[in-house]
Amino acid sequence: MNREWIKVFVAVFFEVLWVIGLKHAHDFWTWTGTAISIIISFYIMIMAGRKLPVGTVYAVFVGLGTAGTVISEILFFGEPFNVEKIFMIFLLLTGVIGLKLVTKEKVEKGGVA
Repeated sequence: MNREWIKVFVAVFFEVLWVIGLKHAHDFWTWTGTAISIIISFYIMIMAGRKLPVGTVYAVFVGLGTAGTVISEILFFGEPFNVEKIFMIFLLLTGVIGLKLVTKEKVEKGGVA
């Protein structure tokens, strides 16, 4: 795994934070943290997308973000555990991993400014 994919995973972490923040923010500081997470998440994803295939980056970003959000809601916020929901998340992750595996990585030297 190269440095650009690590950026995608960091962007996913911040995506999970801002999605959870949209539901649970209640004051100035939590809304500020949510806004900062949105900015960081999309900035890092855009930077990774300049050197990796954009479609694959976005699919991995959204798929892992969705899975991370669902799992976080179950683990930290008391969302009920639902076997069907977990199975669908597993299918989603299988598709995302498969997409990454079949995509040829042609890392460009530089992005368009």
